[in-house]
Amino acid sequence: MAKFIYIYRGPATPMDQFTPEQGAEQMALWQAWAGRTGSALLDFGSPFGPGTSVNDDGTTGTPPEQTGYTVVEAADLEAAKSLLVGHPFLAEGKGRFAVDVYELLPM
Repeated sequence: MAKFIYIYRGPATPMDQFTPEQGAEQMALWQAWAGRTGSALLDFGSPFGPGTSVNDDGTTGTPPEQTGYTVVEAADLEAAKSLLVGHPFLAEGKGRFAVDVYELLPM
């Protein structure tokens, strides 16, 4: 089995901007997805805080709109992608949110 990282992209609302009820609802959706994913979920991950981008010429810039990560285990890229069915980050259906999937290769 291989490890894959999900990188979340989109205008996600930080948890501290939710009401307690909205926060509980969001966490319930994520926990339900985690339950369906089962032992394939290796690292639930974390949201990203403020960031920066450092360029090879020493300048800084604005990083892309990446908002968090999760690590899963799957047989291949297609299997890793299939674990995203019903994922709450992709629930809006308007094309504003995406999950980029990359295999984590051994060094």
